[in-house]
Amino acid sequence: MISTRGRYAIRVMIDLARHDNGSYIPLKDIAARQEISKKYLEIIVKDMVAGGLITGASGKGGGYKLCRRPEEYTAGEIIELMEGPLATVACLAEGAPPCPRAASCETLPLWAEYDKLTHEFFYGKRLSDLLED
Repeated sequence: MISTRGRYAIRVMIDLARHDNGSYIPLKDIAARQEISKKYLEIIVKDMVAGGLITGASGKGGGYKLCRRPEEYTAGEIIELMEGPLATVACLAEGAPPCPRAASCETLPLWAEYDKLTHEFFYGKRLSDLLED
């Protein structure tokens, strides 16, 4: 399940893309438009800045803006930054130790197919696609 952190991060990214005029966008404006607590957004955008999705500036004229063009972001990278790996089961997570049951696991093909569908879906959706909806 995608938490509010992941869902709100995507909403922030859409808001920044939609209202991009070259200047930093104040967080209070984003919070008001998205009807999300500014305090909660402060926590989320801090992680987004640290993860390189957005850049921030403080003081007069400060706020946040995208680091790249909307078509250069995927929903998958935003969600994974906020939520962690999209792997559907632990044995398919990147860097997971080899499962001793993998060769005889009757459910592994099911999870592998689901994992592939999930990954392709979220990494196939660009931020620019979400702006068109």
